[in-house]
Amino acid sequence: MIRRIDLRGADPASVDYRTSVPRAEFDVEAATHQVQPIIDAVRARGVEAITELSERFDGVRVEDIRVPREALDRALAELDPAVRAGLEESIRRLRATSEAELERDVTSEVAPGATVTHRKVPIGRVGLYVPGGLAPLVSSVVMNVVPAQVAGVPSIALASPPQKTRGGLPEPTILAACALLGVDEVYAVGGAQAIAMFAHGAGPCERVDLVTGPGNIYVAAAKRLLRGVVGIDSEAGPTEIAILADDSAEPAFVASDLISQAEHDPMAASVLVTDSTHLADAVETELEKQVFETRHTERIRTALGGRQSGIVLVDDMDQGVAVVDAYAAEHLEIHTRDASAHAARIRNAGAIFVGPWAPVSLGDYCAGSNHVLPTAGCACHSSGLSVRAFTRSVHVVDYSQAALAEVADHVVTLAEAEDLPGHGQAVSVRFEPGRSAQ
Repeated sequence: MIRRIDLRGADPASVDYRTSVPRAEFDVEAATHQVQPIIDAVRARGVEAITELSERFDGVRVEDIRVPREALDRALAELDPAVRAGLEESIRRLRATSEAELERDVTSEVAPGATVTHRKVPIGRVGLYVPGGLAPLVSSVVMNVVPAQVAGVPSIALASPPQKTRGGLPEPTILAACALLGVDEVYAVGGAQAIAMFAHGAGPCERVDLVTGPGNIYVAAAKRLLRGVVGIDSEAGPTEIAILADDSAEPAFVASDLISQAEHDPMAASVLVTDSTHLADAVETELEKQVFETRHTERIRTALGGRQSGIVLVDDMDQGVAVVDAYAAEHLEIHTRDASAHAARIRNAGAIFVGPWAPVSLGDYCAGSNHVLPTAGCACHSSGLSVRAFTRSVHVVDYSQAALAEVADHVVTLAEAEDLPGHGQAVSVRFEPGRSAQ
């Protein structure tokens, strides 16, 4: 069901651990050729093009792309109380961690009368995308909306694909979550056309400054093509989990966590890195048993059997740490005797889950962390979605005449060194006789 990759005895000087554990093929560049005409159509014809594209890709013609307020209210009123309770707790926990990481303005006095203030400013308007393909990701509503609200974003729009079985509306649980969070600007638009709508504006949807949220390869391609026209969070690829485990790990826990990510998508990656062949054998046995007890057996078998998944054998935990750090997984679980110590050594991961009682599923819903995370090895340079993604930094420079005079000669000298005399003159002119500022 799942292959093995043996890195025992490998020379780290000659083996690239990052490529030793391959990921699913996700050719965003190839998809851009299919997505560019979609973007062009939305930019040129707006809602008319979106309506045609929804009919082509989603099988339903949506005449009014904005979800009416009564549909949001109805979805919330009809929401299962247990689901509502789960969403409310997820919101509470994520709001608490988001508020804790909200940065305050910081003012530095670099000299008497000379201050620079590092000011945090919320993005003016954001577009949040929530997929509705194999699974209606209601939790992604929470993960996108809460940090944006905590950051102070004044204008929030959300898009999710129209559903043929719902009369052209998005999934009702997604609408209910929007209503619960007070987001009433919701659009029944999916895929690349939703990203184009956000970037260029269309009909009732004004253009946004930033687009966030996960999606399929066409959503990722649209983000790539529109980067610069609009800010983006990342080009998210198929979800992935890596588990670093030694012989102290519980095989049933490890197997169930590998399955939990494989359940997302046939292209999802599930990787176990261990120095114990006994654990590897036991996990394989558990996989054979547990997969056939799940609701989405074929999807999970496809993901576990794909080239992007595997059990990686290493000599010891030092090599294991090196492998998972190079792999830079979206989700990394640590199931070892010294889980906290091993977790502290990891630099590259979207999120790290420490010990047997912190499965990735917890992070997907109620840990208080955000599940919108970098994939495809991007965790070595990118971070998961947070309040910081919805703010900008602005330096506010405030100098007195005396403070500028103190540094004026340095400015003039450096300007001359760069052959930009006008820069120096912009300072010197302020100190010419007869000059004064009000």
